[in-house]
Amino acid sequence: MTALATLCGAGVGLGLVVIWAGLRGVDLPRPTRASSRPKVERANLRIGLAVGGAVLVGATTGWPVGALLAALAGWGAPGLLVGTSGAQAVVGRIEAIAGWAEMLRDTMAGAAGLEQAIVATAPVAPLPIRAEVATLAVRLEGERLAPALRAFADEVADPTCDLVVAALILAAEHQAQRLGELLGSLAQAARDQATMRLRVEAGRARTRTSVKVIVGATGGLVLGLAVLNRGYLAPYDSAVGQLVLLLVGAVFTVSFLWLAKMTRPSVTERFLTKEAGPEFAIADRTSEIPT
Repeated sequence: MTALATLCGAGVGLGLVVIWAGLRGVDLPRPTRASSRPKVERANLRIGLAVGGAVLVGATTGWPVGALLAALAGWGAPGLLVGTSGAQAVVGRIEAIAGWAEMLRDTMAGAAGLEQAIVATAPVAPLPIRAEVATLAVRLEGERLAPALRAFADEVADPTCDLVVAALILAAEHQAQRLGELLGSLAQAARDQATMRLRVEAGRARTRTSVKVIVGATGGLVLGLAVLNRGYLAPYDSAVGQLVLLLVGAVFTVSFLWLAKMTRPSVTERFLTKEAGPEFAIADRTSEIPT
């Protein structure tokens, strides 16, 4: 019951902090950017599931190790069972970058300069990157084109966007010829990459379904034993039983982490970063830009 008492004490302390902040009119920390809200919501969901699972299991069984494992399960459940929203967001961003590159190409074909094309496409840029493009257009009013583009690449934080930005920086600093054709090639390459990711994600969907079945069967078995045959779990009430439960839980945790890693799309490293140096990064990867 020590773990349950600790959790209850933490909950009471958090409640007192919130009440104190409300009475004193203190603003609690909150996300400053709209793009950070989904991350904060996911973190709140994980925390709520972890605390709720730990309190429920601890109060029902009186097992400190059980409460710990329930907290770990509640924290990891959203990432293990949530579906393909993360992969779909990545594909949507890649397609948005391709669409914006085509917008720049078509706008510059009407005798518009690069900066004018960026400003003109800001209100109609694809939704996944519209806020970043609008910020880039505003930034161009007080900054040079190249630094503004590098800041834009850092905000989007996508390797495909790095390729487009590298082409735009080269055009801005070295007067590259046939920029429109280059943007068209980059857009086509981005769409091909999005199509490839969709095909890979279709294959991962089967593995993800298997993971959900395994997790559901395991959780259902444990819940059924706890409700229908509590005496079967009586050996875990002792200290040795808690140690055995900890070892079993560790094995299951490692297995579920491995399954989650199998269903998670691989992350491609960016190359247009501040650490690498903008000039070196662009010069080192220009061979990857289609011509």
